[in-house]
Amino acid sequence: FFPNARERTLTSRMPPKFDPSSVIEVFLRATGGEIGAASSLAPKIGPLGLSPKKVGEDIAKETKKDWNGLRVTVKLTVQNRQAKVSVVPSASALVIKALKEPPRDRKKVKHVKHSGNITIDDCIEIARIMRPRSRARHLAGTVKEILGTAKSTGCTVDGEDPQDVQQAIDDGEYEIPDK
Repeated sequence: FFPNARERTLTSRMPPKFDPSSVIEVFLRATGGEIGAASSLAPKIGPLGLSPKKVGEDIAKETKKDWNGLRVTVKLTVQNRQAKVSVVPSASALVIKALKEPPRDRKKVKHVKHSGNITIDDCIEIARIMRPRSRARHLAGTVKEILGTAKSTGCTVDGEDPQDVQQAIDDGEYEIPDK
């Protein structure tokens, strides 16, 4: 019937050739300061023509100083087969960073309890960083989101349970500025 039937089915399955000058953003979870396994990076960045090993080293170098030992989301901006690494901090990573705990070895210390204490001012600062990604209408709502994260990490805020601080914000005892 069709002399080129086999060729036609193969060509229809090929993904379109991607434009190397276009800007592509890839989001990855990585542990700060550690070179992740190249095998976990390969499926995401291999098709973009990048070396997973080199990108892993770039991520480790970028996250080493500020986020050592913390799990953070990393944004790779790929253009012309060059990857720019930037850290997109999560609320939990910012809360743990605010506790100023010493960096821990992920392989030796498991299930660490973050039993420190942060101030309400730390929570407001974290809320300002997280504001663009928050669904709350006002900064007070974002602060309450951060307090929820503090509760789940196990730390206290100004020596109190974060849930009590949330209630105090609702009752108007804490004044959260909108700017």
